[in-house]
Amino acid sequence: MKKYNQIKDVEAQTGQNVLVRGFVQTLRLQSKIAFIILRDITGLIQCVIDEKNPQFEELKSLSLESVVEIEGKVKEEKQAPGGVEIEVKKINILSKAAPELPIPVVYQKGGEETEAPIRFDYRWIDLRKPEHAKVFKVWTEFEKGWRKYWDENDFIQIYSPSFMSTPSETGADVFEVNYFDKKAYLAQSPQFYKQMAMASGFEKVFMVGPVFRAELSFTTRHLTEFTGWDFEISYIEDHNDIMDAEEGMIVEGFKALNSKFPELKLKIPERPFPRITMAEAKKIMKKRGIESPEPARMTEAIQSGGEYDLSPEEERAISEYVEKEKGHEFVFITEYHKSKSAFYHMRLDEKSDFSRRADLLYRGVEVTTLAQREHRPEILERQAKEKKMNLEPLTDYINFFRYGCPPHGGAGVGPGRFIMQILNLPNVREATYLPRDVKRLNP
Repeated sequence: MKKYNQIKDVEAQTGQNVLVRGFVQTLRLQSKIAFIILRDITGLIQCVIDEKNPQFEELKSLSLESVVEIEGKVKEEKQAPGGVEIEVKKINILSKAAPELPIPVVYQKGGEETEAPIRFDYRWIDLRKPEHAKVFKVWTEFEKGWRKYWDENDFIQIYSPSFMSTPSETGADVFEVNYFDKKAYLAQSPQFYKQMAMASGFEKVFMVGPVFRAELSFTTRHLTEFTGWDFEISYIEDHNDIMDAEEGMIVEGFKALNSKFPELKLKIPERPFPRITMAEAKKIMKKRGIESPEPARMTEAIQSGGEYDLSPEEERAISEYVEKEKGHEFVFITEYHKSKSAFYHMRLDEKSDFSRRADLLYRGVEVTTLAQREHRPEILERQAKEKKMNLEPLTDYINFFRYGCPPHGGAGVGPGRFIMQILNLPNVREATYLPRDVKRLNP
């Protein structure tokens, strides 16, 4: 393979010959000279070809977004992007683009962004735009920070299957698929398998993988398939230990971003993050004039069809309250009612109707659900029956806990939502390489 230069390194090569490759972003042909703005993943460089070059005439057939290889000498030019340009000696067309692009990569002055559905139809072209490619550079650095925490705290990475013989939650909102002579389900989460790792004595695990949700949702933060980050920890006292751990992961993620992208000017969140019970959150919302069931009438509200949960409006409002009163962009909402908790969430105590669950909100959007798990099989069975679940499909899962299992808990994290909020994107689809929702299966 030829040794070539990335555009970001060209300035340091002034006076030397370089070999660069990239897309033709701009082409200006004049009678005696031509200018190409070349783009690679690291930046832009101006390339100049004069009429004496034997390949000058070839440029008349060159189209925008064609991929070329250019060899030439780097010269200072104050008016060029980056203050240097390449005097072209040789150009090799590696791939000629069709003359008419379905969506623009560079917008003319005063032009508007193409509508999202059309851009997603041509996602591979849409991602050529530096501002869109940056989303995934940010995602990469953010994940590096989390992995730094996992590595330094002795987490083991595991890889769970996406095919399951039984739904991982209650059976609703799952994709059912044909699996030879039986039915299988695409995993809503790796929940069961993370817990199996605790029963295996792994103690601390993390996972990065696909999550599937068959939800008829058209919001700006829901997808039918997304990448999830999951972790699980043994020998915890309660769900506060899980919150403590995630705080450490988030801080490392933000430090990594500030190191690589100082222009984001992210505020490293102070620990501990604010923690507010659901009952307290409802009281705060009531004082702020946002209607929701009163905590004292919670059971009545549930029985009458109301939900003891936070609406998107409430999530935004409680986050605004926390930022104003506590100067923090994060808040954990804790102690959910059993009606809003999975059957495997441990209750606060034997007689409580509230669980050791928490959701993390970041700038008004839920980005994490976490809980201490119930590891006692007899209580798991009882709580599953309370939710009118059939125990037979849960046999393998409940068996994980019959032969010794440490107290444990963990979290499911939506990194796409984190990136959406960090970059102030309008929709989680913009933070997703190839979004999948109710209506989209292509490209």
